[in-house]
Amino acid sequence: MNQVLLVIDAQQELIDGNHERNAVFQKSQLIANINLVIEKAGKAAVPIIFIRDIDVSEGKGSGFEIHREIHMPAESKTFDKSATNAFYGTGLLEYLKSHQVKHIVVMGCETQHCVANAVRTATIHGFDVTLVGDGHSNLGNALLTPEQIVKHHNDTLHGHYNVDYFSIVRNAEEDLFHPAHDSYR
Repeated sequence: MNQVLLVIDAQQELIDGNHERNAVFQKSQLIANINLVIEKAGKAAVPIIFIRDIDVSEGKGSGFEIHREIHMPAESKTFDKSATNAFYGTGLLEYLKSHQVKHIVVMGCETQHCVANAVRTATIHGFDVTLVGDGHSNLGNALLTPEQIVKHHNDTLHGHYNVDYFSIVRNAEEDLFHPAHDSYR
């Protein structure tokens, strides 16, 4: 099965924060889980795609780059985006279709924005998705803590479907590159 690992907005300034905003919730665990899944992808010969948000650090400098503690393989593909959706104006969809991808493993930042949008959009475009339940994070908001947002989206997106394609949630230590979607169909 053709599949990819999609790591969204795992950028230095977004994860660590800056003088205007805090670091994301459980940043050390997020980085560790991203690295664990990158290692698994490498062993399974699964391509890795990074998405960068050009709004982070004004789209330049070290704050814009993938976090320095993330083990980004040299052969990884990178797309830059200007919207809260990795598929909007980036060439990602064309890349996935040209490589006949069927399954996408998703992780990164921020849960309720870019991560959730990517999961939902992928199912609309004919991809099964595995969201890494302990591999996404956020800052929280005025109504919910970061942990509540993670739990809510893990619950909401597990089993989210668009008729033929859907998402499931599994944790980083699971065998993410052996999709379990067919057992839910």
